This record gives sequence, C-alpha cells and structure tokens, in this order.
Amino acid sequence: MLKFYFHQTPNPMKVALYLEDANFSYELVPVDTKKGEQHTAEFRVINPNAKAPAIEDDGVRVFDSNAILLYLSEKTGLFAGKAENRGELLSWLMFIASGLGPFSGQSVHFRHFSPEKIPYAINRYLSEAQRHYKVLDAHLEGRKFIVGEEYSIVDIAAWGWIDKVFPVLGQDDLALYPHLKCWFDSINARPAVLRARN
Repeated sequence: MLKFYFHQTPNPMKVALYLEDANFSYELVPVDTKKGEQHTAEFRVINPNAKAPAIEDDGVRVFDSNAILLYLSEKTGLFAGKAENRGELLSWLMFIASGLGPFSGQSVHFRHFSPEKIPYAINRYLSEAQRHYKVLDAHLEGRKFIVGEEYSIVDIAAWGWIDKVFPVLGQDDLALYPHLKCWFDSINARPAVLRARN
C-alpha cells in the first residue's frame, strides 16, 4: 500500500487532494515538522531534501509535491489532462512549482515567521505572490480549469497554495482576483477537499 508522508501545509495538501479525489488507498504517515521529524535520518531516506510530502509506492520513492502529482497521474491516468494539452499542463505545473509556490511560501515566512522584519524581503515576496495571483486570474478569465476543459493535477497543485490566500497575501478572500476566485470556489467545493482537509 502507498505510504503518504504528510503534514497540513500547502504542498502535502495537494497530494492529499489528489489521493482523495482519485479514491486512492493509502497509509497516512504524519510528519511533525514543528518537532523537526523531517530532519531525522530515517525520514531523509524517504526524502533527502527533508521536506513533506513524500510517498513510497511499492518500493518506489517519490518526493516533491509536483513530482508526486505527475507520478500518480501517469500511474493512474487520472487528472493527467489530454495529450494535446501536455505542453500547457507542464508549463502551468512548473509555473506553480517554481513561481506561485515558492514566492507564496516566502511571503508567509517573511511576513509571519522571520525573527527579523526585513521590509525589502516582505515587499519583494508579497509583490511577487500578488503578481502570480494576477497571472492566474488573467489566465482564468472565461475558463473553468487552468488547462483545457477538465480538472487536472494543475488545478490540484494551484489549489494547495490559493487555499492559503490569507497568510500569503494578508487578505481574507480573493475579491481582487475575480476569475481566480470563481475557479477556487469551484475546486474548493469538490467533496474530496473536505476529505483532504480532514
């Protein structure tokens, strides 16, 4: 059975949503990052980068949330998008992996957790996170999903971060991003979201 190394932050939540939406059987293995469990020698065998999420699937180790989403979608055929949209899917998945996610995470860190308040860092990461939200908002005008006409791992990957709009941007909702808000509300209403949160 697949083992899912998890804690409730955006990147593991993406994988949780995929697994729940796909009705995948798995064993949940909590990783308490506040206690530093991700830095143990045992866990670094699972993920040498010492972060959650990671999975073990019948001897196959996969770490990094977006790599896990790609792996699972290729294994199951679920939420992988259509072949003709493959380039678009990979492009948006990397946009989330290299842009939306890291800049959102750094915005949260420097605004909420940094022991020293560094105005340049706070402004830099907040403005970049806002820019990524604007890119997605413009792209989603007239669209139900980020890629093509169906729900895919790109929607799952983006949901994990957009779900954290308050700690990322410091605003309660997505009112400034109406197309993104419409998309998010649709994804967030999926029954699997509640199961993933739990």
